[in-house]
Formats: sequence, C-alpha cells, structure tokens
Amino acid sequence: MSYVNISQKFKIKMKYYLALIFKGIGMGAANVIPGVSGGTIALITGIFEELIDSIKSFDIKAIKLLFTGRFKEFAEHINLYFLLSVFTGIGISIFSLAVLLRYLFENYRIDVWAFFFGLILASVYFVGKTVKKWSISVIIIFIIGTVIAMVITVLNPATENPKFLYLFLCGIISVCSMILPGLSGSFILILLGNYELVMINAVADMQIKILFPVVIGAAIGLIAFSHVLSYVFKKFRDQTISLLTGFILGSLAILWPWKNEIPRLDEMGNPLLKSDGKIVIQGYDRYIPDSVSQEVMWAIFFMIMGIITIWFIEKYAQKQTS
Repeated sequence: MSYVNISQKFKIKMKYYLALIFKGIGMGAANVIPGVSGGTIALITGIFEELIDSIKSFDIKAIKLLFTGRFKEFAEHINLYFLLSVFTGIGISIFSLAVLLRYLFENYRIDVWAFFFGLILASVYFVGKTVKKWSISVIIIFIIGTVIAMVITVLNPATENPKFLYLFLCGIISVCSMILPGLSGSFILILLGNYELVMINAVADMQIKILFPVVIGAAIGLIAFSHVLSYVFKKFRDQTISLLTGFILGSLAILWPWKNEIPRLDEMGNPLLKSDGKIVIQGYDRYIPDSVSQEVMWAIFFMIMGIITIWFIEKYAQKQTS
C-alpha cells in the first residue's frame, strides 16, 4: 500500500473522529441544560444506536479480553475509539460550559431558555420523521410519551442532599435519562434536588468528593440501561422512536422561557434556603407575555436560532451519512 493511500485513510479517520468529538460536544452541552437531552442530539446526528450498542458491549467478554491482555480485540469489541471520541466531546463540553452557563443563566435567563425551546421544538419534527410507519400503536405510544414527560415537569423537586449514597443514586437515574432523547438528565437532577450542587458548583469547582459517587453511579447505570434500550430499539424501532419523540414534545413545558420561580416554603411560610444561602425552587409559574417588548423580540429571535441550529445539525448529519 502506497504512502499516499495510507495518508488519505488517516485523514478520513481523523475527520470521522473529529466529527464524533463535535457531536459529543453537542451532547454534553445539551446534558448541562435542564430540559435538554444529550440523547436527542445523538439521535438527530445519527449516532444514537451505535452509541447504545457500543456501551452495551461492556460485558463479560470485554472483561476477559481486557484482563487477558488482548487489548486490540478489546478495543474492537467495545468500539473503543468511537466511545473515546464521543465521551471526549461530552467531557470537554460539560466542563467548559458549566462556568459559561452559570453566567448566562444569571444574566440572560429568558434568552437561554428561548434558544433551547426552539432547539427542542425543531427536534420533535426531525426525530419524529425517522419513524417509518405511523400506525395506531405508534401514535398511542407517542401520546403516552408526551403525557409522561409533561407529568414529570410538574413534579416538586426534592431538597439538596450531598450524601454519598444519594449522589450515587443521582448518577444512576440521571445518566439513564441523559441518553434517552427527550428526558433531560439535568432536569432529573433538579427533581432530585442536586442539579446546582452537581452540574454547576461541583463541575465548575472540580469538587471530587461530590463528582466521584455521581460518576460511579452514572457508569454502572449507563452500562446496565444500555442493554435494555438496545434490545427495545431493535425489536420495536418505530414504537421506541415515537415514545422518545413524545418525551421530547412533553419536555417543552420545562423550557418555556417566560416563567416565575416558585420557592419552596417551610412550615412557617418562609422560603427554604440551600447551604449557599440561595432559595430552593419548587417549580415554575409559566405565563404568556402581555406585550411585545424588546425582551420578547430577543427571546423569539433566540427561539428561531435554536430551530436553525437543529436544522444545520440535521443537514450536517445527513451529509456525514451519505
């Protein structure tokens, strides 16, 4: 084989893995935002099924290959370079965006929510169109998925809990929802009471004591849940995608930009405070603006930008697969 052919193949591989890293960055960005799922980005960019199958391959055979020193076979069995590329992107995104998002949510909250509302609104169409046949059963499952996601949005969040076992449990539950399109791992962390503790403070300040049990729980939950999801996705593809599309549609209620925070009150009627002195948020009182102000126009602009972003992601994914 000539040097030119080797060089060309190397460039193609590097381009492929670089594209995977960028898709991982998109997934990581989505997972940091409450209401947005990294699984949605994986589904839109065409790597969802391969991602689930690769994670599922961490089995007894993989352990035997690893501990017998057959590293090349181990890497091929678990699709190692694919996983490394995607999770590198996710890691880069989560740790770089945590600080930025803290600033954006404090100063441009409505605009941020509006952008992701548009992003997820467009995702409903682009994910839903991958269903091959919309039968009665598929439509019913779509409605069920929508209702489930909407019910989750009205649940009251728990209070913050930094105990090791609870953080471990948070890792298991949130990672399962992170890879499910339409169910936000970050929003699940809000319901569990530990979103700010884990995704904002611990990530931004590298608090290993908080992150370690979450990461361990996430790793175990991810491998276990991927087996179930892979089987269901292959056996009932259209039904699974319709359910996930319903999850995405139902999650829009979380992302509605115009909402007032509802504080959780104690027995005396006073707002409960976290360890850092901030008020514990119980939920949101959503409203429709009564006038078209400059703030509303900016929010609509960012909604449109969210829709355009997903459109570009979809077109890019089609180009990569063609």
